[in-house]
Amino acid sequence: MTPTDTRVDLDPIDVRFRAGEAYEIRVRDHRLLADQPVDAGGADTAPSPTELFAASLAACVAFYAGRYLTRHGHGRAGLTVSASFEMATDRPARVAAIRITVRPPTDLPPEKWPALRAVASHCTVHNTLLNAPEIEVDIG
Repeated sequence: MTPTDTRVDLDPIDVRFRAGEAYEIRVRDHRLLADQPVDAGGADTAPSPTELFAASLAACVAFYAGRYLTRHGHGRAGLTVSASFEMATDRPARVAAIRITVRPPTDLPPEKWPALRAVASHCTVHNTLLNAPEIEVDIG
């Protein structure tokens, strides 16, 4: 890293084969599973990695929205975030579009929705997608 580099190294995330098309993901002391749907050769025992990708964005948006609500004196009860995505039909295989819908608590005045949207639209995962990180895949 250079002196002006602002990267922070975090604990590694480890992924290990379980069975079939299923993998266990270890993040710090947490364990998640990923699998493939039956039509993709999996047993559908867990979300696919692509579903986890979209879920990560939705969870990040929810976190930022929740923090906005708290900072402005509103409760988080009733806050929901939904995500849907479409796969590209050409190659390479990738997500072509993601739609995030934030449903604020019913007591949040509509005039505050634009500010909530602005904050939620700048979560870390969203910012990362807009400013693609360097990705390096090594074998060894």
